Amino acid sequence: MSSATPTAPVTPQNQGHPQRWLILGVICLAQLTVLLDNTVLNVAIPSLTVELDAATSDIQWMINAYSLVQSGLLLTAGSAADRYGRKRLLAAGLALFGAGSLIAGLADTAGQLIAARAGMGIGGALLLTTTLAVAMQIFAPEEHPKAIGIWSAVNALGFACGPLVGGFVLDHFWWGAIFLVNLPVAALGLAAVVALVPESKNPQGDRPDLLGALLSTVGMASLVFAIISGPEHGWTSTRVLTAAAVAVVVLGAFARWESSIPYPMLDLHFFRDRRFTGAVAGAVLITFGMGGALFLLTQHLQFVLGYGPLEAGLRTAPLALAVVVLNFSGLSAKWTAKLGTPVSIVLGMALMSAGLVSIALFTSGGYAGTLLGLVLIGVGCAVANPAMAHAIMSAIPREKAGVGAGINGTLAEFGNGLGVAVLGAVLAAGSAVPSASAEFSAGLSASLLVGAVAVLLGGVVAAGLLRRAERAEAVVAP
Repeated sequence: MSSATPTAPVTPQNQGHPQRWLILGVICLAQLTVLLDNTVLNVAIPSLTVELDAATSDIQWMINAYSLVQSGLLLTAGSAADRYGRKRLLAAGLALFGAGSLIAGLADTAGQLIAARAGMGIGGALLLTTTLAVAMQIFAPEEHPKAIGIWSAVNALGFACGPLVGGFVLDHFWWGAIFLVNLPVAALGLAAVVALVPESKNPQGDRPDLLGALLSTVGMASLVFAIISGPEHGWTSTRVLTAAAVAVVVLGAFARWESSIPYPMLDLHFFRDRRFTGAVAGAVLITFGMGGALFLLTQHLQFVLGYGPLEAGLRTAPLALAVVVLNFSGLSAKWTAKLGTPVSIVLGMALMSAGLVSIALFTSGGYAGTLLGLVLIGVGCAVANPAMAHAIMSAIPREKAGVGAGINGTLAEFGNGLGVAVLGAVLAAGSAVPSASAEFSAGLSASLLVGAVAVLLGGVVAAGLLRRAERAEAVVAP
C-alpha cells in the first residue's frame, strides 16, 4: 500500500477548504439524487406494467439492474477515484447518472429502461463513493464527525423522500418524469463540482488492479443477485445456488489475489485493525436489521394500519426528520465527541433496537406505537450511523478514502439486501397473506424482533471491538 499523502486541496489539511460547507452541500445534493432513485421506481410499478407492457420479470430487472451494477462496482469505483482523482470521478458519475436518467425517461420498451437503469447504476456507484471521499479530504479531522453526520442525514432523507417524490410526480405527470427530474439536479451538481470541488487523489498512484476490479465486481454482483433472488425463487433453487457458488468462488479468488500483490485494490491488512473490523461488523448488522425492518414497515403501515401508499410514506417521515434535525444541527456529533465512538454506537443501536421492539409490540395499537418506534429509530440512526462511518473511514489512510467509501457503501448494500431477504423470509414463514391482518401482524412482529436483536448485537460487537482497539492504542502510545 502506498504511503503517499493525498494532494492538498488548496489549503492545509488541518484547516480544511475555505468553501467546504458549500462543497458539502453540492456533493450531498448529488448523493440525494442517487438515493432517491433507489426507491422512487417502486411507486411507478403499476404504470410501467401498463405503459411498457412489462412482465413481472421485466419489473424485477428494472429495479435490480440498478442495485446489482451499483453494488458490484462500489469497491472498483472507490479505488479508481483514489487513483485518477475524486473530483474527476464525481463529475463522471454525475454525467453518467444524468445520461442514464434521460434515456430512462424517454424509454419506450422494457429493455431500454433496464439498460438505462444499469447505466445509472454505474453513475450511482461513482457518486456514492466519491461524495464521502471528497468530504474526508476537504474537512479538517476534527470536523469529520459533523460532516459525516450531515452526509448520513442525507441518506435518511433519501430513504424517506423517495416514495413521496415518486408519488407526487406520478400524480401530475407520466412515469418517465420520475427520471427526468434528475436532469436539472445532475446538471446543477456537475456545474458546481467543476467550479467548486478541489481535485484530490493519491499523487503517487497505485498501479491499476484490473483483475481485482473484475473479481470484486463479479463477486459482489453475484452475491447480491443471490440475496435478492432467494425470496422469490427459493433459497435452494438452481438460480440462487449457482449465483451463491459463483460469489463464494470469485470473492475467494479476489481475497487471495489481493493478499498476493504489492498494490491491492483492497488491502486485507485493514481487517487486522480492530477499529475497522468492529465498525464493519456493526455496519453489516445495523443495515441488516434496519434494511429489512424498514422494508417491512411500509407493509405494516399499509396492510395492518390501512394507510395508502402516499399516507404510509408520509408517516415514515418522523424517522428521517429526527435524523436530519440531530445531524444538521451538529448535536449527534457533539454527543459522539462527549461519549466516545464505542459508547455512541452501542447507545444509538440500542435506541434503534428499542424502536423496532416498540413497533413489533404495538402493531395492533394504531400509529402511536409506530410513531414512538420511528422516533427512537431516527435518534439512534443519527447517533450510530455517523459514528460507524467515521470509524471505518478513520481506520483507513486518507489516500485510500475512496476505497473506504466503497467499503462503507458495499456493507450497506450487502446488509440491506440480506436484511430484506432474511426478515422477509421470517415474515413469510410466520404469516399467510397480507389480507389476513392478524396473522400478518404476528409474522411482522416476529420479523421486527429478529431485526431488533440483530441491531443490538451489532452495537455490542462493534462497541466491544472498538473499545479494545482504543485500549490497545493507549498502551502503545508514548
